[in-house]
Amino acid sequence: MDTAAVLLSALALSWALILALRPLLQRYALARPNARSSHKVPTPQGGGIAVVVSALLCAGTGLLLSDRTADLPGFALLALAAVGLAIVGAVDDIRPLSASLRLVFQALAVALALAGAGVGALFPVLPAAVEWALVALAAIWFVNLVNFMDGLDWMTVAEMVPVTAALVLFAAFGALDPASGLVAAALLGGLLGFAPFNRPVARLFLGDVGSLPIGLIVGFLLYRLAGEGGFAAALLLPLYYLGDATITLLRRLSRGEKVWQAHRSHFYQRATDNGWPVPAVVGRVAALNVVLALLAALTLATEAIVWKAVPVMAGVALVGFVLYRFSVRR
Repeated sequence: MDTAAVLLSALALSWALILALRPLLQRYALARPNARSSHKVPTPQGGGIAVVVSALLCAGTGLLLSDRTADLPGFALLALAAVGLAIVGAVDDIRPLSASLRLVFQALAVALALAGAGVGALFPVLPAAVEWALVALAAIWFVNLVNFMDGLDWMTVAEMVPVTAALVLFAAFGALDPASGLVAAALLGGLLGFAPFNRPVARLFLGDVGSLPIGLIVGFLLYRLAGEGGFAAALLLPLYYLGDATITLLRRLSRGEKVWQAHRSHFYQRATDNGWPVPAVVGRVAALNVVLALLAALTLATEAIVWKAVPVMAGVALVGFVLYRFSVRR
C-alpha cells in the first residue's frame, strides 16, 4: 500500500467519520464560548476523534500491506500512547481534569511513544539517561503547545498540514524512514478530511481529543527525523508553534500568572484582537510554514553545520517577524 493510497484512505475515512459523528458531538460535546474563546456561538468539538482514528487505522494498514512488519511494534506503542491521550482529551473536553492529572497521563503517553521510537543518541556527549529525560520533557511540552495553539479556526490545519506534507516528502527522498512517511501521510489525510469542517467560521473543532494525540504523533515523527540526522529540520518545521507558545509561556511566567489556566495571550489570539481577520492569521501561518519546510529541506541537503545554521537563523527571523506583526494593531 503506497503513500498516496494511505493519504487518500485516511482523508476519506476522516471525512466519513465526521459526518457520522457530528450529530452526537452536536448533542453531547458543545464548546460554549467564554471570555477566552475565539468563537461566538456554541460549536461541537471532538472532530479529532475522526482525525486520530483514521490516521492510526490507515497508517497501521499501510505498514501491514507494505511488508514493513519490523516497524509495527514501534508503531503499536505510538498508537497505544495516542489512543490513551485521546481518551484523556475526550474526558477533559467533557469534564475538565486537573492540570497535575493531565500531566501524569501525558508523561506516561510520552514515555510509551519514546520507547517505540527506536532513536539512538542525538547528543553522544550527554549520558543516555539525561538525554532521554530532556527529550521526554521536550515531548511533553510539544504535546501541550499543540493543544494550546489549537484555539482558532484552521490553526492546526495551517500548521500541521505543511509539517506532515514536508515529512511525507522527506521520506520520499530518503531523509526520513518510510514507516514514518506512511504515518505522516495518514495524519495528513486525516487533517485534510477534517479541514472543510473547521474552516472559518468553523462548524467543528478538534477538541483535546484531537490536539493532544496529534501533538504526540507529530512529535514522534520529528524525533525520528532528528534521529536520522535532521535535527535542524526537525526544529524548523514546527518553529512557529515553538516560538509563539514558548514566548507566551515565558511572558506569563514573568508576570506571575497561573500558566496552566486558559488565556488569550498567544500571538495568534492577540492578532485577532488587533484587528486581523481569522483567514489572514491562519493564511500567514500556513505560508510561513511552507517557507519553514523549504528551509528545513535546505538543511537536509548539506552536512556542513554552518550551512545548516543559515536556514535556521532565517527561520527564526521569519517567525520573529510574523510574531511581531501579530502583536501590533493592523
